[in-house]
Amino acid sequence: MKIKGGINKELAEIFNKIADYLRSQKVEFKPHAYQRVAISISSLEKEVSRIYKEEGLKGLMEIPGVGENIALKIEEYIKTGKVSDYEKIGKKIPPGVFEIAKIEGIGLKRAQILYKKLKIKDMNSLEKAAKKGLIAPLFGFGGKTEKNILEGIAFFKTRKDKISIAEAFLIAERIKKELLSLKEVEEISEAGSLRRRKESIGDIDIIIASKSPKKVMDFFVSLPGITKIWGKGKTKSSIQLKEGIDVDLRVVSKENYGSALLYFTGSKEHNIKIRKIAISKGLKLNEYGIYKGKKRLGGKTEKEIYSILGLSCLPPELREDKGEIEEKKIPNLLELKDIKGDLHCHSLWNGGQNKIEEIAKTAIERGYEYIGISDHTKFLKIERGLDEKQLIEQRKEIDKINVQLKGRITLLQGCECNILNDGSVDIQEKELRKLDYVIAGVHSNLKMSRDEMTKRIITAMKNPNIDIISHPTGRLINLREEYRIDFEKILKIAKETGTILEINGSPYRLDLKDIYIRRAKSIGVKMIIGSDAHEKSQTRFMEFGVFQARRGWAEEKDIINSFSLNKFLKLLKRNNQN
Repeated sequence: MKIKGGINKELAEIFNKIADYLRSQKVEFKPHAYQRVAISISSLEKEVSRIYKEEGLKGLMEIPGVGENIALKIEEYIKTGKVSDYEKIGKKIPPGVFEIAKIEGIGLKRAQILYKKLKIKDMNSLEKAAKKGLIAPLFGFGGKTEKNILEGIAFFKTRKDKISIAEAFLIAERIKKELLSLKEVEEISEAGSLRRRKESIGDIDIIIASKSPKKVMDFFVSLPGITKIWGKGKTKSSIQLKEGIDVDLRVVSKENYGSALLYFTGSKEHNIKIRKIAISKGLKLNEYGIYKGKKRLGGKTEKEIYSILGLSCLPPELREDKGEIEEKKIPNLLELKDIKGDLHCHSLWNGGQNKIEEIAKTAIERGYEYIGISDHTKFLKIERGLDEKQLIEQRKEIDKINVQLKGRITLLQGCECNILNDGSVDIQEKELRKLDYVIAGVHSNLKMSRDEMTKRIITAMKNPNIDIISHPTGRLINLREEYRIDFEKILKIAKETGTILEINGSPYRLDLKDIYIRRAKSIGVKMIIGSDAHEKSQTRFMEFGVFQARRGWAEEKDIINSFSLNKFLKLLKRNNQN
């Protein structure tokens, strides 16, 4: 069974599918081990094939969670393009069954039932069966599940041809690095939706300034990992990569670089608006520059063009025609360097990959002032959530490590507890009070009515021991829509109670949405960016959280983990109780 994508993505998906299969067969322990390896591999910045080439099996076994057995499977895939254990599963379950398992509310166990009972083996047969009402009568399904499946299919169709910003970002960085090896490349940048830092990317646009476009184009279409060349021209070429995404390259002169970058960054609506402004001033604006009649007034930089139009140079993240052109004062947007700490990291104590001291070391390398451990609590058994006694034991370890750190960074203990159906949480209040902070999130029963879910979250926000609500709308990008809530009510209570809303930096979540961030900012609700790292390298997800915050017009003052430790702690609800 062949999977499409880069080798790390391919292997991560294979190991996830093996984990799903073993879990559906009620095998203990092994599913978690495979899932752990999948997380590690998907978090690597270097391809496993390169690690193997440079360091052999020993290098593979240094990847968190990879023992000799799994290292041999990775080696097998590198050499043959197959993992024999996965191929055996493929003889029992068609590849399409794994795909329909991704639809919210199905999962592999139910997908196998649908295959056995109705011969459903792909998305088309699933949709046909649901529309005919064939799924509802099956034991364990019902009309509500059938309706949810149809909603899930509709959502899947709108997202299936896009990849996450994290995937697109890493691909673009890799390509730019290759192209920068050419001395003929004077300037280079991504453009389009990636430069605007949208959460899902359909294709990648790259703009280069060079006096030797032919040499650049020849090099570009010979890059490794190309599966198809859609077209090659003098100044534009288009390719498809093994990851399944298209990349368009345009080469322009240095004099036109700014105007080309502005034009191809977009958005379409933003470009239309600024061209109308140009027309109103008797000017013409296009990808080659800005003109008055035949006289070219500028185009070397974006700032030059905006200035001629009488506008501030707008950050790419704001170029969506959402009032940015009319805004008199453009906010000084948050930057990654402003972040002082990360409060949402999972350790080896529960669903994470690394020891606490390893996470602390990574945080020091990132220049943080503080780092928080927020392991899941006992309701989430699949993540080996911690109970009250384990939290007490973990505190002892954290106190010991803080002594060893000698002030290089401050290690905080929190938890990510679970908001239950009635708004209570799964850890006793007296134990919550002992923590430095508490994050709470919804992780179950996501199909509640709008009123029920809103009440559930509001009840949690009124708890004086809950400081932060994690991934507040519960969405998974390209996989699951947000649950139904009255977001205005949520904001109102957050403001009243001093509850902080998280911007989850995981590229699979990026929750809150940019429009919600901007709304929270407008009424003074404080936010925090968390990486939700389950492996130490995933702490880099903070960058994607910052991208999302910028798209929501957030400034340093809006994001509490841009504050020093003392200032940050003073803003926590537990430290503001009368």
